[in-house]
Amino acid sequence: MTGSGSYGIDPQVIREIALEIKEVKAHGVEIAIVIGGGNIFRGVAASSKGMDRASADYMGMLATVLNGLALQDALEKTGVYTRVQSAIEMREIAEPYIRRRAIRHLEKGRVVIFVGGTGNPYFTTDTTASLRAMEIGAEAILKATKVDGIYDADPLLHKEAKKYDELTYFEVLNKQLKVMDATAISLCMDHNLPIIVFNLKEAGNIERVVLGEAVGTKVRG
Repeated sequence: MTGSGSYGIDPQVIREIALEIKEVKAHGVEIAIVIGGGNIFRGVAASSKGMDRASADYMGMLATVLNGLALQDALEKTGVYTRVQSAIEMREIAEPYIRRRAIRHLEKGRVVIFVGGTGNPYFTTDTTASLRAMEIGAEAILKATKVDGIYDADPLLHKEAKKYDELTYFEVLNKQLKVMDATAISLCMDHNLPIIVFNLKEAGNIERVVLGEAVGTKVRG
């Protein structure tokens, strides 16, 4: 969302993401998106500097709403019908999250964007993604990041970091790999929901993952 900057929303980056989603949609795939807000506000970072954790998390959840609306605008300008559903009720700009309604939107060919996290503090976007994926019966979670998979160390800081092509849920937890938080990984493990971690910044990667190409790192049982 940020482009070359550290914070904020870059309309060009959002447009590029929207065009990639449109290409994937053309394959007849049902797409639901859980969006974060770290490019605007990070609740954990703010709480580490003295802000009340619950207040900081709510602010972070509101940041996801801004990103969700920006992505909705970009998608609809490409001709992709969308619905934004928020776990925090704000009826003037988004539907409240209702599981059956979300599933119906998907069945009608709309892209559903989930914002507002779970609606509760202390839960991450990763946990939200795992929860919503199970609720709507998703076949996999595609986690788009800034790197091309899971490494044994931060590849942006350690050039010798080793990339994994495939891992089990237990390996991610035991090695304490920071790809997703433990709650999210445990939820996926309990329901055998595959996770594919890949680089969003490489053009065409979303489509490659959906088509089953060997992209990024796959986590499964």
